[in-house]
Amino acid sequence: MARDIKIDFTDLNNADFILGNGDLERESGLVTSVIISLFTDRRAEEDDNYENGDRRGWWADNISEVEGDQIGSKLYLLDRSKATQENIVKLQQYSFEALEWMLEDGVAEKIETEAYSFGPESNKRVALKVNIHKSDGNNIAIKFEDVWELTPVIGGN
Repeated sequence: MARDIKIDFTDLNNADFILGNGDLERESGLVTSVIISLFTDRRAEEDDNYENGDRRGWWADNISEVEGDQIGSKLYLLDRSKATQENIVKLQQYSFEALEWMLEDGVAEKIETEAYSFGPESNKRVALKVNIHKSDGNNIAIKFEDVWELTPVIGGN
């Protein structure tokens, strides 16, 4: 099974590769893949509500071997949004869209995303739960307790 370089995220803006015994540590639990899929900016569509004419996106999408294949998510489109039910639904949809490649590539048999708001009305925050049912029968659950602070809690069987 392929193994990703393990990345430690302390928050959305701070990540680092993990070194162990003089080499990069690796992990096969898909955590790094999930975080990269969710927090890399996918190019916005013409009809998306993006700011300053910047549709973002990853440069290598232009040279992908698979026509129309894109990495990342459109979560950044919600960066300054309020925690309305409409935006919660978009967050859930954008998250699933970013992880859908795992189904297409046979890495996962089922992916579930659940977004919800919490906290007082004056300071609503948003959480995201991701459950990946892997093709090998194992499952992984990742919860981002505050999506914009990136505090993943990882579980699974």
